[in-house]
Amino acid sequence: MKLLRYLLIGFLSLNLIGCVSQKKFLELEEDYYALRGVNEELSRKLEECKSEKIALQDELNYSKDRIEILKAQRDDLLADYTASKSTLEKLRASYDALEQNSSQALSENSKQNRELLQKLEDKEIALAKEQNRLEQLQKDLQARLQRIQELEGLIAQKEQKMKNLKDNLSRALTNFEGQGLSVEMRNGKVYVSMENKLLFASGSWNVGSEGKKAVQELAKVLAQNPDIAVLIEGHTDNVPYGGTGAINDNWDLSTKRATEVLKLLLKNDTINPQNLTAAGKGEYVPLAPNTTEEGRAKNRRIEVVLTPKLDEISKLLNE
Repeated sequence: MKLLRYLLIGFLSLNLIGCVSQKKFLELEEDYYALRGVNEELSRKLEECKSEKIALQDELNYSKDRIEILKAQRDDLLADYTASKSTLEKLRASYDALEQNSSQALSENSKQNRELLQKLEDKEIALAKEQNRLEQLQKDLQARLQRIQELEGLIAQKEQKMKNLKDNLSRALTNFEGQGLSVEMRNGKVYVSMENKLLFASGSWNVGSEGKKAVQELAKVLAQNPDIAVLIEGHTDNVPYGGTGAINDNWDLSTKRATEVLKLLLKNDTINPQNLTAAGKGEYVPLAPNTTEEGRAKNRRIEVVLTPKLDEISKLLNE
């Protein structure tokens, strides 16, 4: 968003000297849509990460239930094995007694003994297989649990970092409270909203002195957070733009205002331009009805949307 604002600021500055060429405007518009796509892709990956976490948790719960079932089956097999072993010992004792009395009885007892031995061996094999399955499930369960913990840790770090960023911004911009500036956190993102009365004169895209101070304070905080994506959105009310020159409508005006703020942010040399995107939203994302002057004033604003980069989470999901 910051990049788009800076581009808009550049356009606005050039417009003061002469009309911005259609080619440059189209190039900025193309950059905006490309960067907006990047922003949407980051948001999509965050949602995929949260869905993956839920799926892994469900799989973890299922595996725990399956392990309990296998443990019960193993215990049943062990009990059966113990009973069979006891029966075998009795048969052996009986075999010893019958051996002295009858060769026929001895033959039958020998047959039973062999059958019982075979059953006992089969049960031992089955028990070993179930034990191996149980051990493998426990290993899989531990691996899934570790992955869930890693995902939860990364998400918690990102959320805590955004909360700290929001607190830092609130402290840095506290002098501008009551002048149309607000800082809030929604859905894991930080939103810095600045009404036009703080930044621009009516119909203008030149940032005033008080607005420059606010943008400079914002830039100081952003310079300390190089892994944050910044989207600068320009918004207007629904009153048609009545000026002349390179600006045709409210959409053009909102884009130039966003670009102007972006350029002011880039005056801080430590901010990475690749993290910034500027966009014009025109009159199409209002905060309040445009039927009153108060509502229109709220709609005329610049919103700076700060989003955590999800490279680490994406890497973990792709492993």
